[in-house]
Amino acid sequence: MSRIKKLFQLKYFSSLFEIMRKTSRKLPYLRLKFSHGIPAPTQFKFLKNSSFTDEVSNQTLVFHLEGALLKAYSLFPYFMLVAFEAGGLFRALILLLLYPLVWLLGHELGLKVMVFVSFVGIKKEKFRAGTAILPKFFLEDVGVVGFDMVMKYKTKVAVTSMPRIMVECFLVDYLGIHVVIGKELKEFHGYFLGLMEEKMDPATMGINNIGLGCFRNSHYQKIFSRCKEIYLVTEAEKKKWPVLPRKKSLKPLIFHDGRLAFRPTPLNTLSMFIWLPFGFLLHITRIMVFISLPFKVSAPLLAFSGMINTVSNSNVESSGEGKKRGMLYVCNHRTLLDPIYLTFAMMKSVSAVTYSVSRFSEVISPIKTVRLTRDRKTDEETMKKMLSKGDLVVCPEGTTCREPYLLRFSPLFAEITDDIVPVAIKLQVSLFYGSTASGQKCLDSAFHLTNPNPTCLIMILNKLQGWQTHNAGGKSKFEVANYVQGQIATALGFECTNLTRKDKYAILAGNDGIL
Repeated sequence: MSRIKKLFQLKYFSSLFEIMRKTSRKLPYLRLKFSHGIPAPTQFKFLKNSSFTDEVSNQTLVFHLEGALLKAYSLFPYFMLVAFEAGGLFRALILLLLYPLVWLLGHELGLKVMVFVSFVGIKKEKFRAGTAILPKFFLEDVGVVGFDMVMKYKTKVAVTSMPRIMVECFLVDYLGIHVVIGKELKEFHGYFLGLMEEKMDPATMGINNIGLGCFRNSHYQKIFSRCKEIYLVTEAEKKKWPVLPRKKSLKPLIFHDGRLAFRPTPLNTLSMFIWLPFGFLLHITRIMVFISLPFKVSAPLLAFSGMINTVSNSNVESSGEGKKRGMLYVCNHRTLLDPIYLTFAMMKSVSAVTYSVSRFSEVISPIKTVRLTRDRKTDEETMKKMLSKGDLVVCPEGTTCREPYLLRFSPLFAEITDDIVPVAIKLQVSLFYGSTASGQKCLDSAFHLTNPNPTCLIMILNKLQGWQTHNAGGKSKFEVANYVQGQIATALGFECTNLTRKDKYAILAGNDGIL
């Protein structure tokens, strides 16, 4: 009897597919009515988007994440992110080599292969890709039309074919989804086995719900059989959807981790692996140029290698002849190399104070770097001593931020000197991020310098006037810090926040960021 039912369902969806394919260009949404929880439609008709939610917005919506919300059909990029970020380069290469097999096996078997390769042997307590890495890429794949339809419902239930641990944070934190139904990963002694539980429990759903999915994804009939009406959208229509603007999500994406700066589709991932040997040699070459040559010689060579450094400044301030103290350059923090970029922009050597920089990065640095201890008095004395010897660069955010936001500036710099020059830095990379919250910090410079053409824009702003400073102008140190933060944010078109280093590391790494 069950085989007959499955055969009936298969033929039913196959016949509907033919209808959809012929009419999808003009009629984007298909409405199906189910009775008694059995997929036996009494009627179907096409509806326009405007009438989709007007009638039923107070009811519960059950939607398929991949079918109703995400524009892309392939799940490969998300599993490649897990394989690369949580498993390493070799695991990512294995997944790429198996992609033809995944494609040939079809959705269900191919999904099992990707889950196994990506998760087997990964320690559960250290897995943070679902909270720190994947939400960014999910948000970049959400269609605004599907988002608007889902958000009009008061109660929302998401169904996914991916492991629940991959999508739950994104759906709950950024979209406000109430219930997430997905398969759990099997584990043994705290390690993932790369296998999913066979059953998903739909008991959290009531009856007489509204369903929303994609016509191509018909493998969740059992979940949607509890819905009295189902709306289906075609793949062709989804491709026309604009990507969801960041400001429309319920929560702004300020922090994210991981090394990959691109969406790892099969073709993009293949291009990355082809580039890596050349990128490694380029990284070594750039380091040698950094260390061995003077700035006036190394700057054009680095530009020839693809490192684009653009300078926009009103006046490059100098400590001047006979001055006892140097100038303090206050920058926002985008990467470990910010002080070096500023050095090349001004064509003169400056010192830098840093937090949690690896010994390797200190050794290869072409400028002098001194570690701060996070002890207020000790750090103040250290910075004053360095300023007495020359110009100094400080990043009062205390950690890097990749998105167009500025973290709260520590006010310590405002107490040390009144010779303050704000510097705004904007950075673009195409392959790898040169910063991490939970990875190996000793590889930060290596990943950054492996990019084909990292682009940095340096904007040296006007020096603070005496009345705008703490010591001479009588401003509080917090007023000075907030003013400098606002000046840099305005120059970059960024948004100021009150978030700190501790907030970043609590979200991305589950610690306070003290190494």
